[in-house]
Amino acid sequence: MKTPYQNIAILGAGESGMGAARFASKLGISTFLSEYGTLSEQDKLNLSKWGVQYEEGGHSEVTILSADAIIKSPGIPHTAAIIQKIKKAGKPLMGELDWVSRHTAAKIIAITGSNGKTTTAKLCHHIISSQYDTVLAGNIGLSLGRALAQRIENGESNPEVIVLEVSSFQLDDVLIFEPHISILTNITPDHLDRYNYDIGKYARSKFQLLDYTAETGHFIYCDDDKVSTEFLKKWQETQRIKATLFAVGIDTPAGPHRVTQLNNNKITITLNNEAMTIEELAMQGKHNTYNGMAAGLSAQLLKVRNQTIREKLQSFDALEHRLESVLNISGVEYINDSKATNVNATYYALECQHKPVVWIVGGIDKGNDYNELIELVKNKVKSIVALGADNSKILEAFGSITEVVKAESMKSAVRKAARLAKKGDAVLLSPCCASFDLFENFEDRGNQFKKQVRNL
Repeated sequence: MKTPYQNIAILGAGESGMGAARFASKLGISTFLSEYGTLSEQDKLNLSKWGVQYEEGGHSEVTILSADAIIKSPGIPHTAAIIQKIKKAGKPLMGELDWVSRHTAAKIIAITGSNGKTTTAKLCHHIISSQYDTVLAGNIGLSLGRALAQRIENGESNPEVIVLEVSSFQLDDVLIFEPHISILTNITPDHLDRYNYDIGKYARSKFQLLDYTAETGHFIYCDDDKVSTEFLKKWQETQRIKATLFAVGIDTPAGPHRVTQLNNNKITITLNNEAMTIEELAMQGKHNTYNGMAAGLSAQLLKVRNQTIREKLQSFDALEHRLESVLNISGVEYINDSKATNVNATYYALECQHKPVVWIVGGIDKGNDYNELIELVKNKVKSIVALGADNSKILEAFGSITEVVKAESMKSAVRKAARLAKKGDAVLLSPCCASFDLFENFEDRGNQFKKQVRNL
């Protein structure tokens, strides 16, 4: 479906906003980008090069409301004054993902969830790209608009498959997005500040993906995830589900849609009475078994060869900043899990440790409930280094269980952890929190960790 708009306004100059502007310029659509904050010099140069008019330091309502349609960045809440005025004016309002996806005939695999979506997206791309011309984009770093604009610039044709990591914020901006295959990895408390600290509202946002999945498409979820299964039951009571439901899982009893099994560490996926067995995954841990099951199932649904799926799942390298083994120094293993920004991600990280752990944790708390981690900390953690501007909740949760020392920089945290660790231990950076109190983002936090480990 082609966009019927002659001119558009874009709110926000993040990756999605700049990607939408770049893509619009390739389509020859008159575009105006409005950034409430400050544009970087590079962004200004790019916008000028693309022929996109822009402003910074506020929103010109008259210009924005004169556009045929408005594309908003996912970081702008729907409660923002300018968004309310756009809605009141009855102007079409959509996200970059929704708008750009109208311009491709590729089959789309959309992946969302609180944890594992990046790994699952990269796994899907790793497998499927061996058989189809495949693009990886979305919330994973490269916006869909930028990815497709680059293909146009390079003289490449439309891709056959697009793998998209999709956030709940992006789903909140969708109107007609229609993926062929959708994957919901899990739902755990995350970004609750955006959803009034109500996990029901957060789950409802994630489950919008089920509504958007094509009628001939497939929706994959984990039936071991209680929030997902319980919310799906409620969803079925009030919504007509178009897509075919498939579930991955390990625990018993299996749900009604499960098509995977795990026996003796072998994964079996059964579709249309045909079973495929995966004997070994490159990545270890229960959470990666779920990710591998979902990615393998999606590839099977696209009719990727079984042998290709096996080989690719056995050759996939772990993601940077996700349980990334950095160095072993004097018998102590240093592990970078900076991408673990919520309780569930850190739960998985601690669960798969088989050595005594010196745990580096802390940052901006997003409404974490640390009770889920108490038993793991009792059984696996020998010491805690609390890294953050405010460590009060960490001290309150774990101070009576194990030794907790404070650190206000990564250098201090790594050095204190090194002193606490003995031969045979692991030092695990798994912050359980957002990074913005001391770092630019989780990548910066992970890179600083690796740098300080190498400086020991």
